[in-house]
Amino acid sequence: MTNTTIDRDCIAAVEKIIRPHIRRTPVIEVEGGDFGLGRGDISLKLELLQHGGSFKARGAFANLLTREIPKAGVVAASGGNHGVAVAFVAMKLGVPAKIFVPSVASREKTDRIRECGAELVIAGDRYADALAASEEGVAQSGAMVVHAYDQVETLLGQGTVGLELEEQAGELDTLLVGVGGGGLIGGVAAWYGGRIKIVGVEPEAAPTLANALRAGRPVDSEAGGIAADSLAPKRVGELMFPMAQKYVERVVLVTDEAIQEAQVELWKTLRLATEPGGAAAFAALLSRRYEPAGGERVGVLVCGGNTAAVDFTRPGHA
Repeated sequence: MTNTTIDRDCIAAVEKIIRPHIRRTPVIEVEGGDFGLGRGDISLKLELLQHGGSFKARGAFANLLTREIPKAGVVAASGGNHGVAVAFVAMKLGVPAKIFVPSVASREKTDRIRECGAELVIAGDRYADALAASEEGVAQSGAMVVHAYDQVETLLGQGTVGLELEEQAGELDTLLVGVGGGGLIGGVAAWYGGRIKIVGVEPEAAPTLANALRAGRPVDSEAGGIAADSLAPKRVGELMFPMAQKYVERVVLVTDEAIQEAQVELWKTLRLATEPGGAAAFAALLSRRYEPAGGERVGVLVCGGNTAAVDFTRPGHA
């Protein structure tokens, strides 16, 4: 792919390419009252049911299906989910893959990477460490980089979540999106192009986009908290930032405790087993960091489910 534009037309073109390979994940309508949030429906887009357990498979397929892959294969740095996605897609397409992850990556994610046959390298404590190590690996091998968020193809792939959601849920007023490096919110914001309100949600311990918007440019931020393996890069991507400035109405911050409560409530009420990063957007509603106006139609991206929070090895005690 030589085009560097990230817009509705390009997202729609990429969607046609990856459609045979990805799942059309469901949208379910839930009553806010089921969670003590008052009246009104909430549309939940269940990307945790995507291949590899997160939306990341979309960007991975977009990269591997539209770029020329060298014999050395592909390399990716990841907090976990992107690595799972690239490993899965590489396995499906018969491409060698080497995945670099930090020590905070969960065992569930590292196990899935290995199960897909990719070579796994643990490098450093945070995503930025794994990224630096992967860059050294690319220099030595000549493999193709599949960036987790700061790559045109990645953003276009993630933007297909917005295309699909609009077809399924119709006219939303607001969409809540968890933010890590910004590939998902950047792609989705590009798809909607200001036609609905996009609200980013970040952990208080990793306010990456909030700090960037305040500074007027991507800046280094702290990268901790319960969702450190998915929502805590050192800084947001350069490619997504102009879209965030133009189309993201605001960013709200949620506590680790609120994220955990959202995980519990999504399991208790809907039997959705979400990882912390996957539940962050819903946590903004549950903790009332974002309060919809009366009659406001709200969508929430439930974007990841790579967790061992539910233990099926203990029948009756999970």
